[in-house]
Parts: sequence; structure tokens; C-alpha cells
Amino acid sequence: MIRFLKWGIITIGILAGLIIGAAVLITMFVDVRTYLPDIEAMVTRQTGRSFSMGDDIKLSLFPWAGIHVSDLTLGNAEGFDKKSMITVKRFEARIKVLPLFSKQIQVEKFIVDSPRVVLVKNKAGQGNWENIGSSDIGSSEQGDQAQSTPLKQDSAEKTQTNGTDLPIESLIVEQFAVINGFLSYTDQGSGLSKNISDLNLDLSGISFDKAIDITLGAKVDGKPISLTGTAGPVGKNPGTTDIDFDLMVNVLDQLALSLKGRLIKPMTEQTVDLAVDLAPFSPKKLFAALDQPFPIETSDASALDTLSLKAVVKGSAKAVSVSDGVLVLDDSTVNFSAQAQAFEKPDLTLILSLDKIDVDRYLPLARENDPGRTEQAKAEPTAMDTSRQASKKPSNINYGPLRRMVLDAKVDIGSLKVSGLSMAHITAALAGKSGMFTLDPFSMDLYQGKVGAKARIDVRKKTPATNLDLTTSGVQAGPVIRDSIGKDIIEGALASDISLSMTGDTPDMIKKTLAGKGELEFIDGAIVGIDIPGTIRNAKAGIGLGQPSTTEKPRTDFAELKIPYTAAKGVVKIPEASLVSPLLRLVANGQTHLIKETLDFRIEPKLVATLKGQGDTKDRSGILIPLVITGSWKNPKIRPDLEAILKNKLPGTDELKQLIHGDGLNSDKKMDVEDAAKGLIKGLFN
Repeated sequence: MIRFLKWGIITIGILAGLIIGAAVLITMFVDVRTYLPDIEAMVTRQTGRSFSMGDDIKLSLFPWAGIHVSDLTLGNAEGFDKKSMITVKRFEARIKVLPLFSKQIQVEKFIVDSPRVVLVKNKAGQGNWENIGSSDIGSSEQGDQAQSTPLKQDSAEKTQTNGTDLPIESLIVEQFAVINGFLSYTDQGSGLSKNISDLNLDLSGISFDKAIDITLGAKVDGKPISLTGTAGPVGKNPGTTDIDFDLMVNVLDQLALSLKGRLIKPMTEQTVDLAVDLAPFSPKKLFAALDQPFPIETSDASALDTLSLKAVVKGSAKAVSVSDGVLVLDDSTVNFSAQAQAFEKPDLTLILSLDKIDVDRYLPLARENDPGRTEQAKAEPTAMDTSRQASKKPSNINYGPLRRMVLDAKVDIGSLKVSGLSMAHITAALAGKSGMFTLDPFSMDLYQGKVGAKARIDVRKKTPATNLDLTTSGVQAGPVIRDSIGKDIIEGALASDISLSMTGDTPDMIKKTLAGKGELEFIDGAIVGIDIPGTIRNAKAGIGLGQPSTTEKPRTDFAELKIPYTAAKGVVKIPEASLVSPLLRLVANGQTHLIKETLDFRIEPKLVATLKGQGDTKDRSGILIPLVITGSWKNPKIRPDLEAILKNKLPGTDELKQLIHGDGLNSDKKMDVEDAAKGLIKGLFN
């Protein structure tokens, strides 16, 4: 038995020696180039494209099985201009033979030098990469595929459950490289053209139990990008164990992005745990490096100059979460976290905290003095005309996604400036589920006062319904109006309690259904631009009952101004607005129709004392000059109620009768009274 084993081993050794010797002799004495035409013909037959190789062909079988070929060319499809679709200057690979018998793969090198791939889609939409391979081979492969489908499905199921059991014990690749690659894509139909040049990829230290070093560099349309870092190890059963990675992406020497994390069991759990760190960069400089105009126009030239981002992202096919998020934009910092799950709804959670931001910096400059724009505006319909036309059209908004959505969002803002208004300590909570969305609470500090609000939007039906409750206290109205529209209209501390409801999502529908009630109260303020006592004096002077007012800066001071209102079916009624001051009492009532845009108001100012403080020394107690406001929003008609003046039996009644009935009194006086009355109201809007 021992002699048998001895001679068996000797025989196997002799056979192995003969095989190795034959392999060495074949590579020494057989000229592979003589088979070049056969190889080219076979590839041409298999691909359906012309194929050629250079004469520089080298083979080795032992101890390294290797191949070295050059000048590989795969032709283009018929109907395309370029002769070649793929060219490779040099391809070289070497693998050690003996370790293969023990299921160990040791690759010394795998190099593709100067590959060039030209992809073209013609105007008919056909790509030159399509239909590679002969039809008979395709049919054969389809038959084989049909027979093996059940086996592949079983294999796939096992792979998903148990991972990938590779039929090898180990893998070592010392060098895997692509040198000086080029890839181009041209769409002749759209005119799109993209090039990737100077493509260099180097993977070193490839194995199951060590991290792979990655170096990638290229130019995309002449713009440099690079990627460096490590990934792995992948383990002996890739996909069943976690894979760590630490990568750095650099774009145009302007943008540096760090991606560090872990792929958790890619074949089973398919979860990622990723730390993102986008170093500070200038978006404007990035676009300049891309030779592209910056797409956003800002009123502040220094805006959008610095941007950075840090966050931790964890995600799977079922849910994604973002934590420890920090976004820095110029001098604003946003801390945030978010979560999304049940993507078919989706179910969203957001917590955001912003220290400060001036939104006006990021808005485009207004071009009020642009003559070209002015001429264009004359020819175009006005914004109000467009709004009116749009409001009459039914809305086509699909609220289905909002009905499915689940939302829980909380926002805190330290300070905010927008449209000239400065706000601080803003807190808002928005929640939604099954088509019901609530804003509660909402609060902020506004010009020495506070604002609070609650809102509810119901989109369960085709037409949304909205309810809004708004309160203010101590808000200085003067600075608010001045900063927002640049006018001085009214001053005083504003307190309000407003409740509104509406149905619809177009201006017309909202106007028709607007309902609610509320009250505005201004304390210790003034109506700026209007001198009501002076206007009354001017009206009296117009009929010869006094001296005209000479106030240089017209204003009407008051201790209290109350404006209660009710709204129903598009009509806003003011039952009794009142203004109280030491010298004046004013009562107003009436209504405005939001759909018809009409006015119907009556204002009754009454002097209760001498007007010493406003240019008068006589006692005017009880003087009443009522005003009537009718017409439309665009063209209000304002006139004194002269009939009421007569009923009050003011001094000069006989002359006033002549003014009303036109009995010989100068008509200019009548015009003076009407003009003075109109100035009382129009001063609010000028």
C-alpha cells in the first residue's frame, strides 16, 4: 500500500511537471499572432461589429497566467459617423496559477490603458451601443435563460437570505487600474454633449479582509473632479457583513465633500449610516469655475457667498433619518433633524432652529425705474387684472398627497427680516394627518409687541376649508407700516383679536366665503397725513364759516381708535368704528363688498373742545361735518353730507342752504368743501 501511494505521488508529480513544462514551451514556441485573424473573426461574429487587434500580443501560463494585448478596436454600428465605438491602447492582466487549485485568487495586475468609449444617440433615438451581438446568439441565450429562470430565482432568494457564498477562499489584487480613459456621450436629437477625459482609477490592496484604497480622478467637460479614500473590508461573504467607507470628493478645487460611514449588511438589511461633511465653499465661485452664470439674482452682492453642511444620515428602504444637521448660509446657522418613513404617505417629522436670517438680502432688486420694464408693463395686463381673471377659474390642485401625508414640524427662528419687517423669537408648530393640518402654536415678537395665531386647514374634501385666529398686543403700528410699505399712515400700539374662516383656494372663492369677526384697537396714536380738525375748518371756510387750516404736517392725534368688524358671505361690515381724542370724536360705520369691490361708509367727526393745539382758539364743541364714502375700491366717491349739517343747525345755515340748492352762492365754495372732504380719506392712501 505504501509503495502504491509512493508511485502514485511520483506519477502525479511527473504529470504536473509535464503540464507545467508544456505550458512554458507553448508560450515559448507557439506564435499566438498566427491566430489573430481567427480571434478577430470570432469577436466580429459574436458582437456583430468589426473588431481588430494590434500585433503586440503576449501570453504567459506559468507561474503567472497572463495576457498582454494592444490596440483593441470595436467598430461602430451602421449609420453612425464615428468608425470606432470602443478602443483600448493596452490591456494587461496577470494571475498566479498554483493558488487557483486551492481556491485562492492572486492577481498581480489588471490594467486598461487609454480606453476610449464613444456613445452616440442619433436623431431617431437609437444608440450606437444597442443590438450588440448576433440574433442567433440572442435566441440561444433567451432559450437558456428561460430554462434557468427557476434556478436563478431560487438562487436569488437564497442570496437575499444567506448572502453570497463565493466559491473561493481568498482574493488578492495588487493593482487594478484604468489609465487615461475617455468617455463621450452625444445626443444628436437634443444637442446634448458630455465628455469625461483624463479618467484615472486606481484600486490597490483589494482583498476580503482589508480596506481597499481608492483613487479616482477625471475631468468632466474639462472640469476636474476627484475621489479618494478607503472602502471595506467586504468579508469572505460580501453583502452579509458591514462595509465601512471613508471617502473624500473634490470638485473643481472649490467643493470638498466628506462621506464617512457604513453600509450595514447590504444584501439583507440594506441600511446606511453616513456622516456628511460639506466644507465651506462659495456657490458663486463654484458656478464661475463651471463657466456658468449664477442662477440666483440677489439684492445683496455678498449674499450666497458661503455655504456648508454637516449631518448624520441613517436610512433604509423603509425609513430615512437626519440628525445633528448644521447648515451654515453666510451668517445664518440652521440646526435641524428630520425623519421620513412610510414613503407612500409619507410620514414626516422635522425640527428646525434658525438663529437669524435677512431674507431681503436674497431677493432680487426691484426695478421700478427700468424704462424697458415700464413700457412692457403698460402693454401687459396688471397684476390685479391677472389675479381677477385667475380667481374666476376653478382650482385644479390635487390634495390627494396632503390627505395621505402625516406631518409633525416644529420651527424656531431667533430673528427674521422679510419685506422690510423685523421679527424675533418666532415659534411655530405644524401638524397634519388624514387631511387635517393645524398651526398651533404660532407666536413672535413684532415691534415691541407680540403676535399669536392658530390656524386649521381641512383638505379632506375637494375644496379646502381654513380657520384662522390671530391676536396682537402692543405692536407699534407706525414702524410696521413704515418698514413694510415705506409710508406713514397710522401710529399707535395695536391690539387685535381676529377670527376668520373661509372655504376655497382661489381669491374669488375665499372672498365669497369669508366669514368671522374681530376688532382692531390702536392706543395713543395718530392718523398721519390727515388733519381731521383742519379738514373740518377748511370745509367751514369754504362756506364762509371760519378760517382755513395752516398745519404744515397734518396729523390727527387720538387716545383710542377702535375698529370692530364682522364678515359674512364676502361682505365686511363695520358697525361702529370710533376715534377718541381730547378734541375730537369720530364715529364710522358701513360695509364693503369683497366681490363687487364697492364701498358704503359714513364718517361722523365731531369736535368736543377748542382746537388750540391744532390752530384754533374758538370753542367748536358740537360741530359735526359728516362724510359719506361710496363708489368702488378703485374710484371711491367722498362727499360731505350737507343735508346733515343743516339738520344740526350750525352757524351760517342760510348760507349753507344756498350752497346746497345753488341759490346764487359761488360754486367754488362748494368745490372747496368737497375737495377738503376727499382729502380726509384719500390721505390714508397717499
